[in-house]
Amino acid sequence: MNILLADDDSAALNQLASHLGGWGHTVYPAADGPSLLKTLESTPVDMVISDRVLAGLNGLELCRLIRSGQATRSIYLILINRAQSTTDVGADLKKGVDDFLTRPIDPGALRARIETGARIVNLQRRINREAETISTAQGQVIRMFCRMMTLFDDDLGGHCRRTAALAVELAGRDPDVAESEIPVIETAALLHDIGMLGIPKRIRNKRRTEMVTEERNWFRSHAANGAEILAEFEIMKPAARLVRMHHEQYNGKGFPDGLSGDAIPLGAQLISAASIYDNMIHKAKIPPTGLADHLQHVRGYHLSPQVMLRLLETHVARLHERDRKTQSELNLVDLQAGMVLAANVHMNTGAFVMAAETVLDRYTIDKLNRFRTIGAISDKVLIHQSSMRP
Repeated sequence: MNILLADDDSAALNQLASHLGGWGHTVYPAADGPSLLKTLESTPVDMVISDRVLAGLNGLELCRLIRSGQATRSIYLILINRAQSTTDVGADLKKGVDDFLTRPIDPGALRARIETGARIVNLQRRINREAETISTAQGQVIRMFCRMMTLFDDDLGGHCRRTAALAVELAGRDPDVAESEIPVIETAALLHDIGMLGIPKRIRNKRRTEMVTEERNWFRSHAANGAEILAEFEIMKPAARLVRMHHEQYNGKGFPDGLSGDAIPLGAQLISAASIYDNMIHKAKIPPTGLADHLQHVRGYHLSPQVMLRLLETHVARLHERDRKTQSELNLVDLQAGMVLAANVHMNTGAFVMAAETVLDRYTIDKLNRFRTIGAISDKVLIHQSSMRP
């Protein structure tokens, strides 16, 4: 085992290091908190044994740092307490400390605790390897399904890839989405239309209002069918659940289960929003500058107000990014008369405020700043670079 040993008592440090080295472990000694952290950052270690009261770093702060790091969170941590310590062991265990030693340290007890820690570390490594294998296999399955959809219909494959990219972007903007949920949302978005395999393109490309009953039923079956396909893989069941619900509507008039409101998982709502957005651009051919008005038609009907807000924020950000090459993004406080707006200004709700190509004067600048003061618009707008004074 690679063991980082920290103690500001040099005699105790040397004695413990001698024991550990004699038992076949590689020892990295540290005499204070800064030395411990430097070693921790530069050296892969399996276990940390540290005095609870260490110069420059206390034991619980060390525990917090270890558990918060992606590369260090599985390190086994043993703290050394003073004799007759009043430490609340139960509370420390809940905070992530793995074990304790009490001075004076008995070599037999030290060795037993290290052996216990080594078993746990090796088990964690095995679990990590198996998880990596499972994750690799899942990625292969996802790529296989994506390839199938693309071969079946390149437009369908492209729609799913774009929907997934936007769904991930929306999830990243939503504070109610945990980081651990984003991979599931991405998987479900990539495969949300896998149930379309086998449905003729003439039906898939029809507006639902143009479908006859049999065609409509066939189309509506794709959400449930897609979920059934994915649920054959145990690891894909969380994504399958979202695939089944991606056509549910906020007002309860969706399918296949007629769910409404908060009964629809947020992940499924975000996938639905991303799919609607992509279809408006690539199927309905709605110009990006006019998309916000069309999106408002499904607010509170198909999409919740919360999801619509995230979608509009993302849409505005995409418009800004598209125009950034020939335009400059300025803070409202830096606007000057004579500058020309390069993009429409909308409220955070999507409501129109001011048109692109407006030549700014004192009145229009004051108007924009009033909206900013009440938090209704962003504090930045796009300005044509050609209208800016050198």
